[in-house]
Amino acid sequence: MTQEHLANIKLGEPEETLSMNPKKFMLWLAIVSITMMFAGWTSGYLVRKAEGRWHEFELPQIFWYSTIILFVSSISMIFAVRAAKKNKFSTLKTAISITFVFGLVFLITQVIGFSDLIENQLYFAGSDVAASWIYVLVGLHGLHVFSGLIVLLVSLVSSFKFTNESKNLTRIQLCATYWHFLDILWLYLFFFLYFNR
Repeated sequence: MTQEHLANIKLGEPEETLSMNPKKFMLWLAIVSITMMFAGWTSGYLVRKAEGRWHEFELPQIFWYSTIILFVSSISMIFAVRAAKKNKFSTLKTAISITFVFGLVFLITQVIGFSDLIENQLYFAGSDVAASWIYVLVGLHGLHVFSGLIVLLVSLVSSFKFTNESKNLTRIQLCATYWHFLDILWLYLFFFLYFNR
């Protein structure tokens, strides 16, 4: 303990407490919850695969492209945060817009990937359990990406309202954290499915 800390205790002054922005806390709580859900689902996948009667499958080729697309969108999100810190509003708006467009393209490639699965007679409710797991894991991730696009849209709209973004970085930082999380989650799911076909 420092002398200042001891003096505060003797004088009966309240100690400073460590605190976290409530919005950041809620986001991290959501991230932990989503991570636990996907960990449970991928564990269930492995258990079901170990039971046998498992059809080996090939992931749609377009999932490779969607992985690159989502990765690039995370890079543009990094530029958005940097621009916000420096009050470069035109760069901020451009970077968020690019991230949003790449997010949309990612979802489109996922739908095309589902079409490829259907063309190969791998259906969600069919007799092939392996295909059902792909639809569930990829589809649920896609749902979270859709929610991320809504967050991006809100951040984009707010970037037109602020005159000093560096003083109000919380929203863009929350958006960036969630978007990077979705990118990491997809990388995990993609390589998990690729190596556990």
